[in-house]
Amino acid sequence: MEIDLKSIHSPEDIKGLTLEELRDLSEELRAHLMKKLSAHGGHVGPNLGVVEATVALHYVFDAPTDKIVFDVSHQSYVHKMLTGRIEAFIDPAHYDDVTGYTCPRESDYDLFEIGHTSTSIALASGLAKARDLEGGKENVVAFIGDASLGGGEALEALDFAPTLGSNFIVILNDNQMSIAENHGALYEHLAELRKSNGAAANNIFRALGYQYIYVEDGNDLRSLIHAFESARDTDHAVLIHINTMKGEGLPVAEAHKEEFHYTGPFDLKSGAPLVADNAEDYTDIFAEHILEKMKADPKVVTITAGTPGAFGFSPERRERARKQFVDVGICEQAATGLAAGLAKGGSRPVFGVMATFIQRSYDQLSQDIAINKLPAVIVDFAGGVYGIPDMTHLGFFDIAMISNIPEFVFLAPANAEEYLAMLDWAVGQEEHPVLLRTPGGAVTHTDRPVNKDFFRYDVVDEGEEVAIIGEGDFLATAMKAAEILKARGVRPTVVNPRILSQLDTECLDRFKSYKTVITLEDGILDGGFGQKVAAYLGESPVRVVTLGLKKEFLDRYDVAEVLEANCLTPEQVAALV
Repeated sequence: MEIDLKSIHSPEDIKGLTLEELRDLSEELRAHLMKKLSAHGGHVGPNLGVVEATVALHYVFDAPTDKIVFDVSHQSYVHKMLTGRIEAFIDPAHYDDVTGYTCPRESDYDLFEIGHTSTSIALASGLAKARDLEGGKENVVAFIGDASLGGGEALEALDFAPTLGSNFIVILNDNQMSIAENHGALYEHLAELRKSNGAAANNIFRALGYQYIYVEDGNDLRSLIHAFESARDTDHAVLIHINTMKGEGLPVAEAHKEEFHYTGPFDLKSGAPLVADNAEDYTDIFAEHILEKMKADPKVVTITAGTPGAFGFSPERRERARKQFVDVGICEQAATGLAAGLAKGGSRPVFGVMATFIQRSYDQLSQDIAINKLPAVIVDFAGGVYGIPDMTHLGFFDIAMISNIPEFVFLAPANAEEYLAMLDWAVGQEEHPVLLRTPGGAVTHTDRPVNKDFFRYDVVDEGEEVAIIGEGDFLATAMKAAEILKARGVRPTVVNPRILSQLDTECLDRFKSYKTVITLEDGILDGGFGQKVAAYLGESPVRVVTLGLKKEFLDRYDVAEVLEANCLTPEQVAALV
């Protein structure tokens, strides 16, 4: 039976369907989901794997009265299809109407704006406590998957939630995968539970006080509905462990789970990308260079917190690295602490991480690494305006956050040659914790020799009266603005600052007699590099203009529009002068 998806405006519209009709609905949802994802891109495997679970979830529970929190909410596409947003998945003209994560701005069925991992159980426990204080009776459900359970916040909340002594339901979507393969003893325990059909005597969830329910086929609607109905309206904590297939129904996604966790547009049959991208990439540059360093020095250890592909460590490269590559799972705090311990033990740790995720370990950066002055190296990716444009994954807060931690050296290279030289220096030195920011956008190269005194600014073009200091990717903007000005008879000095955690006062002193100094910053202005320069030059006659990004949460932004809105195009910079 073909289901008219346009007739589904809320979960109420599926509650009268028979089991067979629900199965047909699931196939229709999956087919349209594959059509959109192949044309548009997105989180493929996570969503194809939870089609039936989401249908069963909304068939049994009564959202939004019953509260459902998704973790990671990149597996909420089918939830959106069933809660009034079906047009965004069946009509190409509306594909961009919704975000890739739960979003309260879109619907009352979405409770939180969530894009980071391991949060659902803690958030849901807060909802449950608020319900209990008000004498409510609604169900509270945390739907958690893609290895989120291994994160510190999830484990802490998993321990706490049963102490509420009231209705609390955790649905553990166990697809045997993180973004890449799972890591950690917890996932070996889940494998033991799967192998025993949930009957293993060794059961961490029962030990913590949960009623434990296992669903062997987490893509079977009958089994899911039965399990969810048995947990609904209980007066205690229940954990339902569902065994699902990541990428269910799309053979290429089932076979290549890591590759199809998230992907751009692709051919449905072959899985090949629709747009070939053979351009040089900083992740490949980093991965190959650090592999050579690891080969030359057994003390060099590369660490990831569950996102090896974010910095070029494909399965083949992970195999080449062998014991010198460590994946702790989606646990940035543990990865940062591990780096501190490795550095203390005499190893040379290099933690590759996306800028949006390193903020999750701020306390460890400060307490474990910086206070102890340990020479751990953090290499962040997708930082700045050229990073991921989703509100939950913004990467332009890293300068303000980390450059102000005492002892940390924050380096921002402007090209590939500088990037590799800084990486060599950071791994080789033993005095400072270092954060090396990977440039964004297209790879750029320079013929200029790299000045390896990274505590000094690099003056790339000598001029007079005006100085333009362009940080990282924005050095190119500074140079283009300088060319415009030269055509107008003004020759500015152009500076590549390189180090953003401290000032090269000797260089800045030269500009006290200038008319204008302009700083260009690929990050928010508040607490950033430009403000440090302005504060230092504040008592001199020179006028300092700081340009950078406004402190705000942007969502699905256009880079060119953001640059123009913040006066960061070469033409705008030249006009200011």
